[in-house]
Amino acid sequence: MHVVIVGCGRVGSTLALSLVSSGHSVAVIDRKSDAFFRLRDNFAGQVITGIGFDRDILEQAGIKQASAVVAVTNGDNSNILVARVARESFGVENVVARISDPKRAEIYERLGISTVATVKWTSDRILRRILPDLPAVEWTDPSSSVVLVERALPDSLVGERVLDVEIEGARISALRRLGVSVIPDTKTLVQQGDIAYITVEKDSVNSLDKFLKRGKS
Repeated sequence: MHVVIVGCGRVGSTLALSLVSSGHSVAVIDRKSDAFFRLRDNFAGQVITGIGFDRDILEQAGIKQASAVVAVTNGDNSNILVARVARESFGVENVVARISDPKRAEIYERLGISTVATVKWTSDRILRRILPDLPAVEWTDPSSSVVLVERALPDSLVGERVLDVEIEGARISALRRLGVSVIPDTKTLVQQGDIAYITVEKDSVNSLDKFLKRGKS
């Protein structure tokens, strides 16, 4: 997949290096050329000096072929502009913006733009949003037999009652929807874009991921 990253600070550079090492193509945009020092000399991606919400710059970065756009500059306003241009002008569905103001973040979550806010936590969170098949564990019990994982639910489950979703060795414990987390009850239905927190036996994580992947096909 091709990913456009706007902002080559600690988060942006961490993401770029992680994605390239995983075999993905990456274009990094930053208004300061010296920001690219954070990338290795042999960085296999593309680097572009310019304003991240400039349409010409985004096209130069390959946004028309991009599967995801990530805005992680130091400014909330810039990140919001990048996210909106990517979504509204270029139709990129998978857009993530770093927004520090929690009130603004909630508004943009409701508009369908994923928002994240620390460096290691943010880069891990973004990778999980743009690479939903990436294995990720939120919590492990002391005996290491049960884990809590975060996974996107496939569209094939939309309309089903959450509590009726049968996954061997696993149970959906909570949902994150439009920036708000809820514990499902008997009336809660799966909606498009739902992120699930799933309690699963450690030996069943691979089976869970296969189940969810089948649901996306």
